[in-house]
Amino acid sequence: MSIQDYLHEKAEESRHNETIAYIMFLAGTVFFVGGIVSTLSLSKEPSWLLFIPYSADVSQGLFLELTFLLIGLCLIIIGIAAGTHYCRDRSWYMQELRRANSTVGTTQNTKTSKKVPKKKKRLYLISKKP
Repeated sequence: MSIQDYLHEKAEESRHNETIAYIMFLAGTVFFVGGIVSTLSLSKEPSWLLFIPYSADVSQGLFLELTFLLIGLCLIIIGIAAGTHYCRDRSWYMQELRRANSTVGTTQNTKTSKKVPKKKKRLYLISKKP
């Protein structure tokens, strides 16, 4: 396996991981919005922490609401962090792949230029007529 094949495979793997990270982000937003909607529908008058509603009374829905909110928030944060990490990895692999391709291209050019024999220069004598 050549270095170009390896870097190409790693770039594809990083692209796949980046897609999974964005799907994780979307799942986190679904859970987070589900937690907000369940909090707003189950409590009569929720308390607010910035933009996140919560219910201060103890009920069966409180555990569900907090679980949805916390899992959603964690998935959102982890999804964004993993997505940026894999995006940077993929850009590094692509940069190294370009560098490897350019060095292979220059070494192939030097090898082919050494094999081609040089043409001999012919000297033509022009005679002057008296």
